[in-house]
Amino acid sequence: MYDNILVPTDGSETVPETLAHALPIATDNDATIHGLYVVDSRITAAASEDSATDLTQSLEADGEAALADVEQRATDAGLDTVSEIETGTPAKTILEYTEDNEIDLIVIGTKGKSPREKVTSLGSVSERVVDNASVPVFVVRNA
Repeated sequence: MYDNILVPTDGSETVPETLAHALPIATDNDATIHGLYVVDSRITAAASEDSATDLTQSLEADGEAALADVEQRATDAGLDTVSEIETGTPAKTILEYTEDNEIDLIVIGTKGKSPREKVTSLGSVSERVVDNASVPVFVVRNA
């Protein structure tokens, strides 16, 4: 039923809870886990020219760490993984990735914004994904 499951990550402490739901579904379906970290272009666009490069590099390093965690947990569960760092508006980028990579299911948490994202939040990413996704979305309510 599910061959490719997308788990968007922001590296927050709520991601393990989201993975606790995604990994059994992937195991039951012998699916590939896709980890996606989106460098929010709204944050980098708001930075001064002098700090934009450093900020982008910092966010990409955060993404690499977040994806390494997803990869490790999926690999430990015996699953294949694909990881990507992309730049854009998070919800839109998640939806585009879903279409471009034949994703069958998105598993996403309701909370988990990093401190940088809390400052610039323009609405719930998970809400926008649910409202616009062409595939089922499993929403994990994070406390």
